[in-house]
This record gives sequence, C-alpha cells and structure tokens, in this order.
Amino acid sequence: MDPGSSDTPPNGVEKTEALRGRASGNNGEGKWAGKAEFRLALAGMSMGMTAVCHLPYVCYISGGGAFLIPYLIFLCFCGIPMFFLETVIGQYTGEGAVAAWRKICPMFQGIGIAVQIMVLYQNLINVVFLAWGLFYLFNAFKNPLPWVSCDNAWNTANCRNHSALNGDWSFLYNSPDYDDIDSNFTFPGMYSSPEQEFWSKRMLQRTDTDMESFGPPGKLRGELVACLLLVWTACYFCTWKGVRWLGKVVYFSVAFPLLLLLLLFFRGVSLPGAWEGIWYFIYPRMPYVAHPLVWVQPIVFVCYTFNMSRGVLTTLGSYNDYKYDCYKDCLALCVLSGVVSVFSGFVMFSLLGSFARATGSNEMMPFTLYLQVVSALPGAQFWAVVFLLMLFLLTFNNLIMCMDSHVTAVVEMLPCKLKRIGRREVLVLVMVVNCILLSLQMVTQEGLKVVHMYENYGLTGLTFIIGLEAVVIGWVYGADRFYDNIEDMIGYRPFPMLKYCWLFAGVLSCLVAYFPTETFSSLDHFVGYLLMLAPMICIPVFILVAVCKDKNNMTTSASDLRQASPHKPRLTLCKRVILRGQTPTPKQPEEENQPTESTSGV
Repeated sequence: MDPGSSDTPPNGVEKTEALRGRASGNNGEGKWAGKAEFRLALAGMSMGMTAVCHLPYVCYISGGGAFLIPYLIFLCFCGIPMFFLETVIGQYTGEGAVAAWRKICPMFQGIGIAVQIMVLYQNLINVVFLAWGLFYLFNAFKNPLPWVSCDNAWNTANCRNHSALNGDWSFLYNSPDYDDIDSNFTFPGMYSSPEQEFWSKRMLQRTDTDMESFGPPGKLRGELVACLLLVWTACYFCTWKGVRWLGKVVYFSVAFPLLLLLLLFFRGVSLPGAWEGIWYFIYPRMPYVAHPLVWVQPIVFVCYTFNMSRGVLTTLGSYNDYKYDCYKDCLALCVLSGVVSVFSGFVMFSLLGSFARATGSNEMMPFTLYLQVVSALPGAQFWAVVFLLMLFLLTFNNLIMCMDSHVTAVVEMLPCKLKRIGRREVLVLVMVVNCILLSLQMVTQEGLKVVHMYENYGLTGLTFIIGLEAVVIGWVYGADRFYDNIEDMIGYRPFPMLKYCWLFAGVLSCLVAYFPTETFSSLDHFVGYLLMLAPMICIPVFILVAVCKDKNNMTTSASDLRQASPHKPRLTLCKRVILRGQTPTPKQPEEENQPTESTSGV
C-alpha cells in the first residue's frame, strides 16, 4: 500500500466521481441498512393517524362515498406525483430539505426553511396528541373504563349515559349540512356524553362551563406534562443516532398498528348493523358531489395524509443510494396508503353502524366518537387498549420521522460544527428540550385552543408550498431535465403523465386555501397570523437574498449536481421548447479545492 495514498486528494476521473458521490445520496447522516427500512419509513409517513382516523370523519360530513370520488382522483393526479417528487429530490441531491432546494434552485431555498418551520409546528401538534393518547391509554387499564358512565366525580348534571338515549339510525342519513355543521354535534337538549366530559372535565380540566368556548390559558395539567415528557424522551432515544436507529424502530412502529387495524376490522364486521354503516361509507350521495367543498377537502386531506411539504420525504430519500429505484416503491406505497385509508373507513363505519343501531348517538367528534364506539363493544377494555395503542404508534411514527428531518436540516445549516462524532446526540437533546418548553403551552387547561391555532393558522400554507415545489421543478428547474436526471438514477423514465401532473395538477394546490373556523379573540387571531406568516415570509426573503447576491445565477443549480443531459432543453410542451438547456457555471480552479460542505451554509 502506498503510504501517501490516503492523504492524496483525488485527481481527474477520481475527483469527478468523488464530487458525484457527495451529490448522490449521502448527507452525512448515513444510509438505510436495507430496502425494507426505507419502505417501512415511507409507509409510516403515509399511513398516520390522519389516514386511519380522520378519513371516516371527513366521509361522514361529505356525504359518505361522495368524498371517495374526488379523493381517489386527487390521490392519483396530485398525491402520488408530489409524493414521488419530494422523495426523489432527496435521493437526487443527497441532502435534506434545506440543502436540497438550495442546490436545485438558489432562488427558492426559502422553501426548505419554510417547511422546517412547519415541521416544528407539526411536531408540537403530534406530541400533544400523543400526550393525550398516553393519558387515555393509562386510563384504559381501569375497570370499568372511566369514560363510559356519568357516575364519576368530574361529571356534570348535563351528562347522560347512552342507555338513556333512544336507538336511532337517522344521524347517519341526516349528515350535517356544510352551512351548519356544528349544529348536529351535540346531544338533544344540550346534553353531553360521558366521553365528552372525560375529555373536557377530567383530562383537560377546563374551567369554562361552555365546552365550545375558550378562556384564559389556565394551569398546567400535571398528568399531561408527565405524559409529554415520556413522549419526548422516547422520541429522543429513537432519533439520537439518526437513520441507524430509525430504521430499526419502523419495523415495529409501522407493522404493529396495521395488525391492530386488521384485528379491529374482523371484530367490526362481525357485529350486527355493521354492513349498514359500511353501505353509508361507500354509497355516494350525488348532491354532495356537486358541492365545491367536497372537492377542496380531498386536496388538503391527501397533503396531510402523505405528510408532504414538511421536508420529511426529502430527508428519507436522501438516505438512499443514488442508483436506488425509489419510483416503484413510491407508487406501491401511495397505493397502499390509499388502500389503508379506505380500509380504515370500512373498520370505523362497521363499528359505527353497530353502535348507531344500539345507541343513536349523533356526536361525530372523531377521537371521542371512535373511542365511544370501541368502548361499547363486548370486552371494551381490551378493544380500547388496542385502538389507543394503534393511534399512538401511528402518530409516534410520524413524530420521530419529522424530528429526524428537522435535525438533519439543522445539521446541514452548520455542517462544519455539527457533522462530527457525538454532536448529533447533543443537538437532538437541545432541540428536544426546546420543543418541550414550546409544547408546555398545549398541556394547560385551555391548551386545546393553542393546538387549534397551530392547526388552523400555522399549517395553512401546506398546500401552497406543495404547489410551489411543483412550479419550481416543472417551470424553473425544468421538468424534462428532471426526468433525464431520474432516468440516470433509476435506469428508465417514469410514467410520462407525472410531468404534466407537476406542471398543472400540482400547481392547482397553490389555489387551495383554508382558514380557521374556530372562534378566536382578536389577540388570538393576531398571534395566529404571525404563526402563518413565519414560514411563508422565508420564501420572498430568500428570493431577495438571491437577487442581491447574484441575480444572474438565481435559478442556476449547483455545479456539483449530476446532470444527465445538460445541453438538452429543460422543458418542452407540444414539441416546442419552453426552457432552453442550462449548463452550470464552471468552478474556478481555486474553488475546486474547497470542500463540498462549504455550499451548505445558509
């Protein structure tokens, strides 16, 4: 062995291959140990609590099967193309969300920063959901279940046991009208269910007598704070070693909840009245199909289900080798996610059908209703534990993926200081402590208001950012050039329709906007708009930075990105050239000797 070979920098072809290696699948955080880990991680991101718990609820307020028609359309023409786009961007650049967009188009590197702020919002929301779920899970081991009767110390005079209600199926077929949705969400005579009162009076311990109004923040709920700390501790130990540990966790956190969902399905369809609920779920009511909101909701739902515009898919893709065929995996997992979402509708509506025949409840709050349904089954304690454990693992899987993406993005911003042995563990600890402090505001007596503000304001820009990503790849970087790069990676060209989905269908999501429906005070609205503005302002700010820094190369991709056909047109439509080829500016001799990490600074 040549003694000086280990210290000699690569020359000629070796140097070119070294640069390609840096740009093709190694962001400094490691690689997946096998294909199964990557597939399970993607599956976990596309089959969270939104897919399992929220779809049946949205179907109810959208006329049952009327929602499934636009949902399947947007799944094919928006969900699958954008899911693949975000994943393959990470694999192509070998970077997480921040550095990936900086390399592809410096002008729009603000997209990477914006999605990281939204990831922070999503983490805070997820962790409080997990704290609530853990609180319920601990109480599910009590016999009898504490939320099935009105005989507890926290119950009020308005509480009514289900046995006091007359059985009736009319609540399903009198689905709430879009102009007056909340009017059907209470019991006749303004009565409340024991599940509602356990939620509001036992867990949250809200002091306001009106369950729909919000008062001052109130005191910290000690039990919820303890659950919050347990969740963040588990999150730390699942993410502190990066992809090496993350790849092992997903084997359990993804596969086991699906097994529990299958168990609930077999129990649900064996109950009397189950098929009546399933029929309501699959039968489309045509008046709803013509309603505009029924066509807007599926776009938002698909974005939430696939966890797009949060940078997580880009980070997961960056752990792949450059030549890995992620296209087939993305297609298969998107189809699987859609199947699981629809399958969860069968599960919930089979349980709901049996429960409706027995009790006639017309309360449709997703979490409390499903828990109410499960608690009415024979062997309620066992089924309640199964249901709560399933939701907990699905949400926890999303939390650790989002946290890993967030950490990777921070490492990319300060690579010289953070890409060292032992630094990641300290960074994750610091970030977890900061998140704990931020999430304490959500476990007060009125913490539900804060959660609603983050959901209604902080995540409002998700669909806009998804559309902007499609615009940048399709109309700025060039859809044809990106197709050439994908072909160089996986060995063949994807289905041609994806190009037009990026150019047109993905752009439509920019036009979708949803605004808060909760009743907030003027101060709350002001704080909410600040939450909304924080990520969105990053995009024009970094555009301005790019203009001031080098206006001639604002859209020029990084020179170390591998280009399969740099001289071909970047975009053609109807055999007409829309964007000409763009060859990266060659590096100066003195720049070539600088390490690649120098391009990772913000």
